[in-house]
Amino acid sequence: MAKRKNGVQSLLGFERFTRYGVKTDKSEVVLFAVEPTNISVMSKANVEIKVHSLMMVLSVIPDLQIIAIDSAERFDSNKAYMFKRLESEQNEAVRKLLMADIEHLDEIQLEMSSARQFMFALSFKKEKPEQIFNTLNRVEKTLSEHGFTARRMTKPEIKRMLALYFGSSLTGDEIPDVEGENEIKMEVKE
Repeated sequence: MAKRKNGVQSLLGFERFTRYGVKTDKSEVVLFAVEPTNISVMSKANVEIKVHSLMMVLSVIPDLQIIAIDSAERFDSNKAYMFKRLESEQNEAVRKLLMADIEHLDEIQLEMSSARQFMFALSFKKEKPEQIFNTLNRVEKTLSEHGFTARRMTKPEIKRMLALYFGSSLTGDEIPDVEGENEIKMEVKE
């Protein structure tokens, strides 16, 4: 009898990490981290050139997807926990420490409020590894020729991005490559 997969990876369609990106139940997705451009300091003409360059990239590579996410974790649940503790805490020294922690989280969140991570994503359905490799080189060259600083994301970078997106952790280090991997390792040790 086949074992049913009911885990988060199955729900999201993630199967495994590959040489180039992430394999899902529908395709292999390769992600490129894009260095953002601060258009607020650019002239109107330079902004128009940048927009035109992006339009050109998308016309040359129509399957390229653009992703923008927060590049830092939110602290709402931590702050809610600290406020709840603050309500029940009787010790004044602990109350002061909790208030200092809340203020610190506010400062960090304010500093990171404008931190965004931009990515390009490309999906491959049935291409062979050498076809994917050639396409990725062409994409990197096209992006560079049009003035975008982008590089293929590494496995740890993809794990961190997924951890932030799904609220798992700040670093992504706790995300195993295979769902249940940590539990299997623990069972083997016993």
